Amino acid sequence: MAHPCWPLFDLEVRTPRLVLRYADDALGVELVRVVLTEGVHDPAWMPFVVPWTDLASPELERQAMQYWWRCRATTSPESWDLNLAVIVDGVPVGVTSMGAVDFPITATFQTGSWLGRSSHGRGIGTEMRAATLHLGFAGFGAQRATTTAFADNGPSLGVTRRLGYVPNGTSIGIRREQPAEQEHFVLTREAWSAQRRDDIELVGVAAACDQLGIAAPGDDVVHWPA
Repeated sequence: MAHPCWPLFDLEVRTPRLVLRYADDALGVELVRVVLTEGVHDPAWMPFVVPWTDLASPELERQAMQYWWRCRATTSPESWDLNLAVIVDGVPVGVTSMGAVDFPITATFQTGSWLGRSSHGRGIGTEMRAATLHLGFAGFGAQRATTTAFADNGPSLGVTRRLGYVPNGTSIGIRREQPAEQEHFVLTREAWSAQRRDDIELVGVAAACDQLGIAAPGDDVVHWPA
């Protein structure tokens, strides 16, 4: 049954290996448990600009929930951040996010993600990014996807390069109050289409598009502009 108030709660992306599902409060609690029980990265190294994994319990749980609530509360056609739980064999293992500003005009979105350490090195990172890109391009009709990672984040950069992104400059970010080089990448619709998969299913996209102010797809592909 469709959610009566918040269509994004019905949004899913299904691949042969995993499901992405818009994170509600119950999923949020399970995802925080992943962070607390197995961690996301080696504590000696920080892959994020915002060092949220440095927080101790219970502050980590509280700030994580506040962040997801804030993303929901500020969702509008002008600006949105979607946090999708990554579910493998029925178990949440991480988050993939996609965000945009003025998407109906720019047709551009950016991605970010994290995985519990027990899921590293299994190809899940590549699969969840591919699923996120499929939602953005096939479901929302995007023309460009962007992503950024620190220059020493080998796993993230490897996923980005495997999926066809090209370099789009560098910048200096700050992590743990120290400067660090960041690498920027862009993936065009043409490059995505050249390797488009036919085994990814989108659920609840039309209602999500309506909530986000995006022209609803006639099938699973949006031709931009509508």
